[in-house]
Amino acid sequence: MTAAILSENNIPGLPSASGVEIIGPVAYVIGDDSPYLYLLDAATLAVLSRVPLFETDAFGSGRIPKATKPDLEAMAALTWPDGRAGVLVLGSGSTPAREVGWFVPVAGQAPQRVDLAPLYAQLRAHLPTGVVLNLEAAATTETELLLFQRTVGRADAALLFALPLAPVLHQLAGRAGAVVPVPHQLVFELPSIDGCPAGFSGATFVSGRLFVSASVENTTDAVLDGAVLGSFVGVVDVAGQKATFAQLAWADGRPYYGKVEGLAVRQQLTDGQFELLLVTDDDAGGSTAVTAHLML
Repeated sequence: MTAAILSENNIPGLPSASGVEIIGPVAYVIGDDSPYLYLLDAATLAVLSRVPLFETDAFGSGRIPKATKPDLEAMAALTWPDGRAGVLVLGSGSTPAREVGWFVPVAGQAPQRVDLAPLYAQLRAHLPTGVVLNLEAAATTETELLLFQRTVGRADAALLFALPLAPVLHQLAGRAGAVVPVPHQLVFELPSIDGCPAGFSGATFVSGRLFVSASVENTTDAVLDGAVLGSFVGVVDVAGQKATFAQLAWADGRPYYGKVEGLAVRQQLTDGQFELLLVTDDDAGGSTAVTAHLML
């Protein structure tokens, strides 16, 4: 497997990109320091509009402070129980302020706030001792919601929580009598750089394949950032509980040192070859859109 970067461009006015999904001609992008969901032209990557998710007085500097932000890190395209298509945006859960999310319909209706505390309490019960919940990626299959735990500084806690999709969405939507289903937990071995293990950072399910990204930071803290050492993209075989990765590099072989936070499949080129759209966060408020060629 190889992953070569074709281009990288700044995304003006979009701080700290943390997730991306492509639905039709639109790329939906979230930023973990922002109260907005951003809509980009999937072809040109121009920002078309932004959807306010919540009101805040803390965005005056262009970034919500770390201590109070909901830390929107994961996003998945899905159909809500009432039949509306949209994206589910999820806080990371790493602090009490980060146990909230929003369902945003693609048809343009107002976002719906979602309480994630019951779901996250269920997930915490399945974490290894000493691990802080820190969800960084999400994806959906026809039947499951897949949530990815990013555990920094440990090679034994790269977790995937698989939950039955319909029951968990009914609970998130507040359906009477709905309860949080018990997750099926899988542990994956991720690659490392200079002794620092990678952590899941993005995911999407397309054409029967689960694509993921993982980045490497020199830190052991789920909240504080560390020096970025590089990023990977790959494919997860859930049934076989195996993940295959390629480290991102420029076409001339130079290592890529950006922090990839999310990925989407822009197009399938041939069987086994895909053009990916990645978004990055420089931990200083900047974001880029990266186009990459993945060959399986």
